[in-house]
Amino acid sequence: MKDIIINSLSKIVNLNKQEISNLIETPKDSALGDLAFPCFALAKQLKKNPTEIAQELASKIKSPDFEKITAVGPYINFFINRDSLAAQTLKEIEKQKDKYGSSNQGKEKIMIEFSQANTHKAFHVGHVRGTSLGESISRILEFTGNKVTRANYQGDTGMHVAKWIWCFSKYHKKEIKKDESWIAGIYVDAVKRLAENPDLQEEVDEINRNLESKNKSLNETWEKTRKLSLDSLEPIYKDLDTRFDIYFFESEVEKRGKEISEELVNKKIAEISEGATIINLEKYNLGVWVLLRKDGTVLYSAKDLALSEKKFKEFKIDKAIYVVGSEQRLHLQQLFKTLELMNFKQAKNCAYIPVSEVRFPWGKMSSRTGENILYSNFRQELIDYAVEEIKKRHKINEKEAQARALAIAIASMKYSMLKQDVNKIFVFDKEEALRFEGDTGPYLLYTYARAKSILRKAKARGKLKISNLNEQEKQLILQLSQFPEIVLHAYKNLSPNIIANYALQLAQSFNEFYHSNKVIGSEQESSRLALVSSTSQVLKNALSLLGIQVLEKM
Repeated sequence: MKDIIINSLSKIVNLNKQEISNLIETPKDSALGDLAFPCFALAKQLKKNPTEIAQELASKIKSPDFEKITAVGPYINFFINRDSLAAQTLKEIEKQKDKYGSSNQGKEKIMIEFSQANTHKAFHVGHVRGTSLGESISRILEFTGNKVTRANYQGDTGMHVAKWIWCFSKYHKKEIKKDESWIAGIYVDAVKRLAENPDLQEEVDEINRNLESKNKSLNETWEKTRKLSLDSLEPIYKDLDTRFDIYFFESEVEKRGKEISEELVNKKIAEISEGATIINLEKYNLGVWVLLRKDGTVLYSAKDLALSEKKFKEFKIDKAIYVVGSEQRLHLQQLFKTLELMNFKQAKNCAYIPVSEVRFPWGKMSSRTGENILYSNFRQELIDYAVEEIKKRHKINEKEAQARALAIAIASMKYSMLKQDVNKIFVFDKEEALRFEGDTGPYLLYTYARAKSILRKAKARGKLKISNLNEQEKQLILQLSQFPEIVLHAYKNLSPNIIANYALQLAQSFNEFYHSNKVIGSEQESSRLALVSSTSQVLKNALSLLGIQVLEKM
């Protein structure tokens, strides 16, 4: 319907289609129409009052797709013909299926970096938020026509690795295990031992220096334990339905980071201060950014400079998006400013999406103290709870219950995190997130499964006939027609929560429709089955953009 307005207006006003599209609004009051076009932008070129322009244009636009077109003040208000909208929308969804809502709005090569789970540390619940957000944004970018490269930049060197290897070599060498809880436990043990005896830090510093110099014996331990860490992450990424096209590691950009630091000193962008290499960004209110310690070891600031260079030069991308914890906001600002000072041409093509903390009702997590919720433990807790709820409702075998429970657990995690504004700290409440009703992932899965159940029970559908739609049907169809616009809105703002909020509203409208209207055996069976089918398809598409897999049966 928006396209019809754009095409109609483009023939009678001196604005291009994109300019018209940008001006079209959705009135807050439905009494003022479904869509509206403000005429202020035409006043100067036509040298007329916007109210007068609106009246003239409204009289010129003729289309059977609108019940009426009126001028109210400086606005042209469009009232959509619901029967026409229904027929077009349902046919379009049936035709496009999984591609309904997609577009070619974006045509860039974009690298999105997310997850960043370090080796020699645990993958905790906080990582789920960043991983889910990165995957969802990747899908939205692809759905709107962009070519996306998913990148995972992992810290496999540095002080945290030195602490881990020190503690492992000294106290745990005979107990190698492959699970993340063992890996996390060694790091926690290292932190505790160093806190009790700070003099031991000298041994850790020595390991850190030797790691950079590639000491043979130490390097063998590093390679072996690094592989253990990386292997432990793959089942997690499979659970979360996330994949990566490229893995970057700090160890790979360490050397180039040191070289760039030295180049910046020669160019007078960086300086040596008390033996350390720094960039003074205080005049930009960004403080001091340290690139190299006084002992010459490379910090992740210098490594990030090298990585930025690598991304654009080797992969020929147009844009780099960093999905990184909000506690790194200053670091990313310092990175982008330094790239700008280096005259790095693509500095302006770097974007940062902050990810705020995940907390629990009792407080925040910490990998240093061990007050962390490991993904594996959390996953099992959610699955056990979901199995219990499923068995209250259905008699199914254990294998099927476990499979459904995993999907429900992942949906509850992802949806609860993605529906939030990324800038807000999120408190995860297990029982709230796993409810089968309300603003939850399981509720959306249940709605989809209910729609599919109706379709399985129905006989073959006859020819689609649209007539005498009631208000609930009209509302549901209007929401289905808005999905492509919702996707574009989420794309322009890089905000999956826009998709999540839409999915909830669609599910609520569908359930209201279903409870109040007979589908199978009604006089409107054909149109209502088409409506059920279209709703299930659009809900599936929305959930797919959130990285959530649907269930045919709950």
